[in-house]
This record gives sequence, structure tokens and C-alpha cells, in this order.
Amino acid sequence: MKKLNVAVFFGGCSPEYSVSLSSASGVILNLDTEKYNPLMIGITKNGSWYYYTGPIQKLLNDTWHNDQDCTPTVLSPNRGENCLLLLEDGNISRLPVDIAFPVLHGCNGEDGTLQGMLELCGIPLAGCGTLASALSMDKDRAHRLVSLAGIPVPRHMVLEPDTPFEQASAFAEEIGYPLYVKPVKAGSSYGVTKVPGKEHLSAAVTLAFQYDSQVLLEKNIEGFEVGCAVLGNRELVTGEVDEIELSGGFFDFTEKYTLKTSSIHVPARITGTKAAEIKEAAKSIYRILGCTGFARVDMFLTPEGQVLFNEVNTIPGFTEHSRYPGMMKAAGYSFRQVLDRILELALEQKSENV
Repeated sequence: MKKLNVAVFFGGCSPEYSVSLSSASGVILNLDTEKYNPLMIGITKNGSWYYYTGPIQKLLNDTWHNDQDCTPTVLSPNRGENCLLLLEDGNISRLPVDIAFPVLHGCNGEDGTLQGMLELCGIPLAGCGTLASALSMDKDRAHRLVSLAGIPVPRHMVLEPDTPFEQASAFAEEIGYPLYVKPVKAGSSYGVTKVPGKEHLSAAVTLAFQYDSQVLLEKNIEGFEVGCAVLGNRELVTGEVDEIELSGGFFDFTEKYTLKTSSIHVPARITGTKAAEIKEAAKSIYRILGCTGFARVDMFLTPEGQVLFNEVNTIPGFTEHSRYPGMMKAAGYSFRQVLDRILELALEQKSENV
């Protein structure tokens, strides 16, 4: 059987550039090389594209971008041509692409921008499409849609650059401290602050505006965060629900990638009935936002047992130790099996949309 060329995109113009290098390495190392030929497409922090042919280790230590291992490249925009154009020494050569697998986190990669380009080119896309990616990245619009379907969400307010601070302060007093200040469109907890009191509100808002042009004030939810890995297009399967145990503060960037003072429990330490409820809620949210392929749905579980929506990660972390592969592993699916299914789903989705 002919191997399929899988273009794995990594890096990107995002604060989450370094996280993408780790995730892409995890994907490449776990692809079934009897079925797939990975093509590594690196995007630098300033947005230059390269076809990378060096060792994985250079992704992990961020030395991949060099003249020896890289050839400038772009996607052919001609629909149906399905190839990369390699630009070398004034010549153009074509490298066929059967499936595109974006492994970019945050803006300019997870937010529908790259997905739109790939869909325009007609290349089968692993994961969520343009609309679902954009909606899921936008915390305000995602919350509004999910709330309309009857699933509870935390109370929040959106701040624009010209919103008077007095309005933000009044809303903060209304929902009470502590509360969260978040960029509307960002990931990996960049720009997120848990605000303990009004004297810290202004600084938190200023920080969040460094990452997006809109900022969210969100009510703190007592309890803990749970997550659910979802896989599929029409028929969905889930991993086991996981639980984030915090010793203090919140699950910020440092805790997400070091677990210095927090723990992740898979399966979550909850009843089977509650786990089943969370899985069904995750599948409902996945469908409401139009997700396909795969995504991780994050929720809150209160001491009273209420489940509230937090956010959807359409390109969750993909290292061996990341939450999504961990939840699927607990449900009996190996990392390689999950990647196989994601790529199969990309081809299925493309055939349905032709």
C-alpha cells in the first residue's frame, strides 16, 4: 500500500510556539511509518515557512531552523493540486501532500487561520475545520453558543480597549472576588490572571490586553476542572475523564507543562455516573461548536455536582504526557491508534465535503 504524505505543521506566530515544537515531535514520533510519511513543515516566529528534513531532536531544542535542514516552502493555492512548492536556488519543485495535520497552538494556527488556507487548497485536514477552530478559540462566542443549548457556563463580561474601567470594576464587584481575567482568544493560560481583589484588577486587565484585543472577566467557579478527550466526526468516542488537582492558585502555563504543585488524575476521582454525564456534555459541546476529528473539552465540576463549560482545545497538547493522549490511553487507545484514527477521519471528512 502506498504511504500517505502527512504534512505536520509546527511552530507558528504565537506565544505557544515552543509548546507546538513539543507536540509536533510527539505526533511525528508516534505516526505509523508503515502507513504514513511525515513531512515536517516548520513556521518560524516571524511567519516564514520551511520544509524541514533534520532530526526530531532539533525540534525539541529549537535549533531546527537552519540552512542545512530547511528549504523555503509554500502551499500551492491551486485547489486539487495538493502539494507543497519547494523554493530552492531559483527552482520550484512539488512535494505531494495527502493529509495536513496542523500541530500549532494558539493564534495563527489553532484559530482557523491555517485551517481556512488548507480548506481553500482542498487538502484533507486532520482536526477541526475553520469555523469550529475559530469559535472554539473565542471564549466569549463559544460560551454564548453553548449556553444557548442549555449547558451552564460561568458568568462573564467582555472588555474592549475603550471599555471604561469603572464598568469592569462594577462587574467584578457584582460577581465577586476572586475572579479570572483572560484574553478572549489565547491558549495555554497566556495572559490569564486569577485576581484575588480589586487592587489587582487593573494590572490583570492590562496584561490580558497584551495577548488579544478583547478581554474576559469571568466568575470563579468553586470545585475543580475536568477534561474529556473527544474523537470522531459523526460517531464520537471519548477518553476517560481526567481531573486537575491543584494545591493552590490555578492551572497556569507553568503548572500545565511542569506539574510542579498540581496533579492530573486519569480517570478522575468521581463516580461512574458523573463521569458518564461529563462525557455526554463533552460530546454535546463538541457538536454544538461543529468540531470534527478531535478536540479536548474542558469543564468545571462544582462541589454540588454541577457541570459547567470552560473551553474547547481544538489542538490540545500532543506529547506522550499530554492530557489528550493520556485520556485516550486510559480508555484503551494507544497514541498510535489515536493518530491513525485522526488521519482516517481527515480523509472521511474530505470525502463527505467534496
